Amino acid sequence: NLLLVVDNTFLSPYFQNPLTLGADVVVHSVTKYINGHSDVVMGVAVTNNEQFYGDLKFQQNCIGAVPSPFDCFLASRGIKTLALRMKAHMSNATKVAEYLSASPYVTKVIFPGLPSHPQHELALRQQSGFSGMISFQIKGDGDTAEEFLKHTKLFTLAESLGGVESLIELPSKMTHAAVAPEAREALGITDTLIRVSVGVEDVNDLIDDLERALKAAVSLE
Repeated sequence: NLLLVVDNTFLSPYFQNPLTLGADVVVHSVTKYINGHSDVVMGVAVTNNEQFYGDLKFQQNCIGAVPSPFDCFLASRGIKTLALRMKAHMSNATKVAEYLSASPYVTKVIFPGLPSHPQHELALRQQSGFSGMISFQIKGDGDTAEEFLKHTKLFTLAESLGGVESLIELPSKMTHAAVAPEAREALGITDTLIRVSVGVEDVNDLIDDLERALKAAVSLE
């Protein structure tokens, strides 16, 4: 009798529908892929259970968690291009992940779209595609990672994701900076782990940007 809640933000409704897989409630950060333009702060909870719907609607009304009309307009605008954007994110991210996998500057790539990912087959069974989210580890140490970030030009240094523009961040110093080092290590968040949200720019430009930054920051000796 457990309640299953799935955060589907990274895939969006275009690539995965958890309700059809048995989830009770699905949550999305609309800010990310659904809106897609990094100009809305909004979230959504989706359910096909009447009781859950009533409870969630009551709580929303009680606390006043209602988006503004203009935010709704922006999200409605963004969702019209969701299919086009997700296809572009997947295409670009797959090529970037393949490039990183072959790079001598990179020690590990985490992207379920790669056949080498341990859960690739599982992802193929429950998803219809892959988003633009990639994590990878580079050679060196924390200073190397910071130097690498300083040399990217097309990737914007930011913690968010899912917009048309490509973003890059260092989780150990940004999203997970408040987590104890031992806990980060246990989660695989090393000082050289980089997270990117691959946008819809020209993929060759993105790969060239990563290549220049890696060459500038990482030593192969």
